Amino acid sequence: MAKKAKIKSAKGKLGVLLPGMGSVATTFIAGVIAVRKGISQPIGSYTQMGRIRLGKRTEARSPKIKEFVPLTDLNDIVFGGWDVYKDNVYKAAVHAKVLDKDLLDQIKDELKLIKPMKAVFDKNYVKRLDGKHIKKEKTKMDLAKALMQDIKDFKKANGCSRLVMVWCGSTEIYMEEAPCHRTIKALEKGLRENDENIPPSMIYAYAAIKMGVPYANGAPNLSADIPALVELAKKSGVPIGGKDFKTGQTLMKTILTPGFKARSLGVNGWFSTNILGNRDGAVLDDPDNFKTKEVSKLGVIEHILKPKENPELYGNIYHKVRINYYPPRGDNKEGWDNIDIAGWLGYPMQIKVDFLCRDSILAAPIVLDLALLLDLASRSNLGGIQEWLGFFFKSPQTKKGLPPQHDLFKQLMKINNTLRYLKGEELITHLGMDYYY
Repeated sequence: MAKKAKIKSAKGKLGVLLPGMGSVATTFIAGVIAVRKGISQPIGSYTQMGRIRLGKRTEARSPKIKEFVPLTDLNDIVFGGWDVYKDNVYKAAVHAKVLDKDLLDQIKDELKLIKPMKAVFDKNYVKRLDGKHIKKEKTKMDLAKALMQDIKDFKKANGCSRLVMVWCGSTEIYMEEAPCHRTIKALEKGLRENDENIPPSMIYAYAAIKMGVPYANGAPNLSADIPALVELAKKSGVPIGGKDFKTGQTLMKTILTPGFKARSLGVNGWFSTNILGNRDGAVLDDPDNFKTKEVSKLGVIEHILKPKENPELYGNIYHKVRINYYPPRGDNKEGWDNIDIAGWLGYPMQIKVDFLCRDSILAAPIVLDLALLLDLASRSNLGGIQEWLGFFFKSPQTKKGLPPQHDLFKQLMKINNTLRYLKGEELITHLGMDYYY
């Protein structure tokens, strides 16, 4: 058996801070409380329902993840966050229309007690939102300091021993790396001078890392994915991860595409379109915000198939993604995929996928898993980018110069092997002698 990592105790309360307390965040909060009260099951959660194989298959050791690694107990989680609307979590969840009101009414008292703090928000980055529950400060550095004070006050008021932050806010307009993103010094200068290349999500990420709070980005925004914040996280020993929760259509792509590649089937085209009616759909109806999401969604297939390495099979692939705002559907997103594939001798075939999913229902367990695993990473002294958490993201954040891994099954192997490593268990590659028995 390999040497175990030193993992600090998970005793005490873990505060989960959520910038953006809309449909995803409220579904996550309500879900955890419902599970704690025995009303529901945490279906879809890797940490709560998933199992991990240990040793040879003949040993029959497959404990649940939560029984294998020392994760925070769900009863020890405290919720907080920020939003541009001041509704408490009960009212916000009812408005989101994701969960049945009958379920929400069973946990109404707990949800009503959770109220958002005033958000850092700038309409220039998310034009379709117009909330008034926002902070007013002279500079972006002042806003960052106000967030740091919120973090400090929340931790004290709730008796938390540890905190994590998971961005659940809207997708911001498309941005590329700018000079102010390159060093910590340049970023802090930009914060003091209100540089337009520093959006609200980046201010939250900066505040979290400065306070030693692990940070995950659930949207495709640049957020912590810039050299300055990567450097700050590494120097501070703070775990960070992102970007963009892998939920509906992209989840299906990372399941199907590895199968096509494994069987050496050609892919000539992949057309994807979505209809979505929640707050996220309204925000993405703006072309500038949609571009951020489009870049995140477009890279998945190409990274898995590698057209340059496999020109005969994928050299002429045409990949198109569309998202359409359609209010009647609310959070119940529908993703259509038309896939034109080629088989023996190049004969064409088609696959049609119509995924009638529930966006926040798929995202909520990801928020839980990221919160618990970021906390585990922090207690295990794993600072900087946590590539092993790429399992949960559309655009996994990687160290500079390294391509992301999008194949869901390879991502699962990586996350499982990371946990085995932390606990001193042998890594499993399915290539050893145990493969034969």
